[in-house]
Amino acid sequence: MSSTPTPGPRTSSAGASSANGGRDVELATRAGTTTIADTVVSKIAGIATREVSGVHSVGGGAARAMGSLRERIPGGSTNHSQGISVEVGETQAAVDIDLIAEYGVAIADLAGSVRRSVVTSVQRMTGLEVTEVNIAVNDVHVPSEDDDSSSPDDRGSTPRQTRVQ
Repeated sequence: MSSTPTPGPRTSSAGASSANGGRDVELATRAGTTTIADTVVSKIAGIATREVSGVHSVGGGAARAMGSLRERIPGGSTNHSQGISVEVGETQAAVDIDLIAEYGVAIADLAGSVRRSVVTSVQRMTGLEVTEVNIAVNDVHVPSEDDDSSSPDDRGSTPRQTRVQ
C-alpha cells in the first residue's frame, strides 16, 4: 500500500483540541465519520481572506479576469476559492493564498491579519489544525488605476507625448 496522500475529501479520527480553542473535536466516532472536502477548506479560507481590511482581491491576474467575467454573466456567482490552494490531511490543513493588497497597507501586517483570520476560521469550522498559511502578495492596487481605464479622449485631455522612441 502506498503512503502517498490521495486528493479529495479527508476524514479525521483524532481530536483537535488545540486547533479549536480547547474543544475536543472528533470527525470520526462510533456513530460515523465526517468528511471534509478540500474545496470546503479552500472556500472557508477564501472568505476569511476577503474579510480582512486591506485585501483588494484574491487570485492571480488570469484567475481574477475569469472571475470578473463569471460574475458579469447573469446567474454567475463569485468563486470563493479563487486564489486559494489547500492540502488537507486527516487532522491538518495547509493553505496557500495569492492576493492583491490595497496601496498604503503595511504588507507584513496584512499578511499577519490574513493568517490569523484563515487559521481561526478553518480551525473553528472544521476542527482541522492549520499547519501553515503561505501568502504571496502579487500586486498592489492603486485606486487611481481604476480611473486610467478610460481613454485620454474620454477624459477630455490630450494624449501625452512619448518620452522615448
